[in-house]
Amino acid sequence: MTVTGIVKVALVTGAGSGIGRACALRLAEHGYRVVLAGRREAALAAVADEARALGGEALAAPCDVTDAASVAALFETIRARYGRLDVLFNNAGRNGSPVDIDELDIDEWRLVVDTNLTGVFLCTRAAFGLMKTQNPRGGRIINNGSISAHAPRPNSIAYTATKHAITGLTKAVSLDGRRYDIVCGQIDIGNAATEMAERMARGVPQANGEIAVEPLMDVQHVADAVLHMAQLPLSANVQFMTIMASKMPFVGRG
Repeated sequence: MTVTGIVKVALVTGAGSGIGRACALRLAEHGYRVVLAGRREAALAAVADEARALGGEALAAPCDVTDAASVAALFETIRARYGRLDVLFNNAGRNGSPVDIDELDIDEWRLVVDTNLTGVFLCTRAAFGLMKTQNPRGGRIINNGSISAHAPRPNSIAYTATKHAITGLTKAVSLDGRRYDIVCGQIDIGNAATEMAERMARGVPQANGEIAVEPLMDVQHVADAVLHMAQLPLSANVQFMTIMASKMPFVGRG
């Protein structure tokens, strides 16, 4: 994938497994130089090997998105190696314990907020600074918002609060990026078949107090959706997209 003869560069956070892995491989398969960020170096190296087997180029770059110095080092690596960044997929995230709010430890609350919100802020801040100064300038930022950006699951106060906040961050970056040809959109994903969603197939708590098995969809549909968003020209933007298992509890009352 090129822009005016330049090979495009994409950064995927949380790239070692699940949605991040699937999206990174799809981007690599379609010609992007993909930087794989995450905390688990061995998992990132394995995904990089998969990308190369598909004929793509990938760089494993261990990073803790909650740490400002670690994020700064990641972007310095990108700047030194490629000189630019065209797509950032802010995908890294974590859940909190499924307990009532009064039972959620403050340290766990902060860990979820640091990962799901502050981590996105740190990566977006660094990407914004690079994108507005590179030549050609501009780029695309895609945030993983989740169905929880719209509707909570029971006992998910920290995760839901951060995902609602991502929607506000997406809108603000979309507005502030206009003058620099930086676009920002959000993809809200529901029940993609990954390690994180395995519990859905076993049964999870519902709003009415029941435990129910929920339908899942192939994670490759998410990868295709992210690729579609990434490949648009900067004159067009998917501001918000919801992709979900068709029969999961979301639309209506269940």
